[in-house]
Amino acid sequence: MKTFAEFGLDPKVLQAITELGFEESTPIQDKSIPIAMSGSDMIGQAQTGTGKTAAFGIPLINKIPSSEERIVALIMTPTRELAIQVAEEIGKLSRFKGTRSLPIYGGQEIGRQIRALKKRPQIIIGTPGRLLDHINRKTIKLDDVQTVVLDEADEMLDMGFMEDITSILSLVPEERQTMLFSATMPPNIQRLAQQFLKNPEHVSVIPKQVSAPLIAQAYIEVHERQKFDALSRLLDMESPELAIIFGRTKRRVDELSEALQKRGYSADGLHGDLSQNQRDNVMRKFRDGSIDVLVATDVAARGLDVSGVTHVINFDLPQDPESYVHRIGRTGRAGKEGTAWSFVTPRETDHLHFIEKVTRQRITKKPVPSLAEAIEGKQRITAERILEIAQSESFQEYKGIAIQLLEQYDSVNLLASAIKLITGEKKDVNVELTPEDPIRAKKRRPDVRSNGRRFSGSGYGGGNRSGSGSSGGSGPRGRSSYGSGGGSSYGGNRSSSRDGYKPRTEGGRGYEGRSYENRSSSETRRPTEG
Repeated sequence: MKTFAEFGLDPKVLQAITELGFEESTPIQDKSIPIAMSGSDMIGQAQTGTGKTAAFGIPLINKIPSSEERIVALIMTPTRELAIQVAEEIGKLSRFKGTRSLPIYGGQEIGRQIRALKKRPQIIIGTPGRLLDHINRKTIKLDDVQTVVLDEADEMLDMGFMEDITSILSLVPEERQTMLFSATMPPNIQRLAQQFLKNPEHVSVIPKQVSAPLIAQAYIEVHERQKFDALSRLLDMESPELAIIFGRTKRRVDELSEALQKRGYSADGLHGDLSQNQRDNVMRKFRDGSIDVLVATDVAARGLDVSGVTHVINFDLPQDPESYVHRIGRTGRAGKEGTAWSFVTPRETDHLHFIEKVTRQRITKKPVPSLAEAIEGKQRITAERILEIAQSESFQEYKGIAIQLLEQYDSVNLLASAIKLITGEKKDVNVELTPEDPIRAKKRRPDVRSNGRRFSGSGYGGGNRSGSGSSGGSGPRGRSSYGSGGGSSYGGNRSSSRDGYKPRTEGGRGYEGRSYENRSSSETRRPTEG
């Protein structure tokens, strides 16, 4: 994977990405961003949660000049909620460049949207029905649109928006760039692509399965502010020979390595801001055992090959399943067993389940180690070290003083004192880490209403496309917004939309009430979420 600095982005765009704490692109971003920046049409096949939004959002923001006063980019999404999420993410990414974007969706007062349109947004993110409404009112003109993005295109077609999409695309200039993103590529998506895309380049990201049976995987559910104490206990209980702890940001790595040192652990940090000389120095200490804990970002650990790593600890969950596989693969090498632990805040459990689903690996839940387990772990390791020396008989010069002490003091008390001295007392230093925002999936509720009635039958909730969806409450394809394909909780079956079923309201506009009026738009996703 590339770092974002390698894409040749506008410094203001790069600044926003860096301040959000991301250094390395996800696989879909790595493949899509260069194509999107070249101006070519593209079909991207990737599951939600792999970083699709930034894959098209970053190139869009990068190429739109701040002085632009026309609508030059149009992003279509199937639901109000996704429109809000995409708009929020684009807002974060354009923080320093000042690109203006606006979400347009059903369920919000249209007068409010018309007033917002007078502020001359450059990017419109909208659901098909409400977009057509504005086009008919002449409050949105598409004459100057240079880039169109169809996000979750398979979902839009499943929801009956083919006619609306076709109408909208016919109003956009033919000389444009079109990017289509979809988790699946059924025949109706292929027909849509053939009709509206010109010689598109195909990008597909199929997550790899974890192929490391020698790695024992577990997670601990813990609140953000309790993570460090949990980490201290885990390190004491497990007493790793060599451990790599992954933090999400450079700031996290700096703070965490410093905090571990204050608590008496032999640790050091590794991230992208270190000079090559500093990096080499840290790695030399890690390889020769001068430090036994390395705290690192994903980028810093890229290409890292250290034998004998017994533990990998995800202090922060990675942004995508590929990074998880990459991280835990640092242990369990050369036929040796390894252990991977992950800290998961309560708001990140959906994201953890997404990682499990994509990697097809069960990650066992374990409790936070108790203080007794931590103390016992440290003492056990000390006792093992004493026995190793006893068996090697490399202690002859110490026998004289030992005999004298035994003549004066109880042997158990003496040995207990020696173990305490070797183990080292834990330094009771107060540690305050800057909290990191959780990576989490925001669930979509399937409570879709029209004129006070819930859709049913061929509508929402019976059956699914692939048999793996859950009709009970996490949104399209039986997943939360991080989901990975599979069934559809908007249910029915595919043929319902192909046979002419189209959810509509009176007046001919595509129904978008599935976005739920009282949803909070303040819950945001990370830049790499789709």
